[in-house]
Amino acid sequence: MKSLSRRSTLAAAGLVALASLGTSSVFAADKLKVAGIYTVPFEQQWVSRIHLALKAAEARGEIEYKATENVANPDYERVMREYANGGSQLIFGEVFGVEAAARKVAKDFPKIAFVAGSSGKPTGNNFAVFDNYIQEPSYLSGMIAGGMTKSNKIGLVGGFPIPEVNRLMNAFMDGARAVNPKVTFSITFINSWFDPPKAKEAAFAMVDKGADILYAERFGVSDAAKERKVLAIGNVINTQEQYPDTVVASALWNMQPTVDEAIKQVKAGTFKAADFGPYSMMKPGGSSLAPLGTFEAKVPADLKKKVADKQAEILAGKFAVKVNDAQPKP
Repeated sequence: MKSLSRRSTLAAAGLVALASLGTSSVFAADKLKVAGIYTVPFEQQWVSRIHLALKAAEARGEIEYKATENVANPDYERVMREYANGGSQLIFGEVFGVEAAARKVAKDFPKIAFVAGSSGKPTGNNFAVFDNYIQEPSYLSGMIAGGMTKSNKIGLVGGFPIPEVNRLMNAFMDGARAVNPKVTFSITFINSWFDPPKAKEAAFAMVDKGADILYAERFGVSDAAKERKVLAIGNVINTQEQYPDTVVASALWNMQPTVDEAIKQVKAGTFKAADFGPYSMMKPGGSSLAPLGTFEAKVPADLKKKVADKQAEILAGKFAVKVNDAQPKP
């Protein structure tokens, strides 16, 4: 009986040890569960940056990523709650039209980290915000536009006049004026985040009034520029490959530093509601001016030098691009 008891005890101890080892291994192998909730298609400029950065983290094996696109504003809260109840530990999205609902969900799930594109401030302990703080390369792209225009007329087409759009347009115009005080601007907001035909028509109207360079804050503008044989400046993504004779330069947004920081904090248990916007600036690698590519030999050497010098000043902290969230005026 004593022998049997001893064998039973050893067996039980072994099972406990194996169970502990198994649990430890499972926890070590667990991936962070991350969700993305977007009101527009994955390929839309702004959202594509978030989606791409999260897909990259997924490819590295750091996270388990699930996402839903084209979520209508009235459905946003429902979808967010479904992800929260489904075990998501970190939720990304843009909540500009659903601020109150999104913040309400975050309050109801205090153990889940939320990182939202928002014009507002972080709230509580778990609702962080971010923004496309790419006004620095927008300024540089404006310098290129101001130096390349022959008519001194530039057209800007945007989605909505919210801070995230306004600051980029204002920076772009400041950059253009810095090299060409004679330049004037036409500005149109199409009141949509994704309506390429409407953006295209707005751009056509600007070309008809003499604009020879267009600021393509929305999809559809570069198509108009290509058809009318004028130049375009891209925003957020680089579309020069699709428009090699049209898109001169672009202010690029890279969400990877923001995404990586959020993932790191959640994994470390140090996540706090904060403003992640600064991770989108040039110094942390959150934004950049796209290479001139097909326009390398077409942009005057003196203009390229001015842009390069200004970029060096920005990176060295010797020049700060003004952040102006007010609606730009023609």
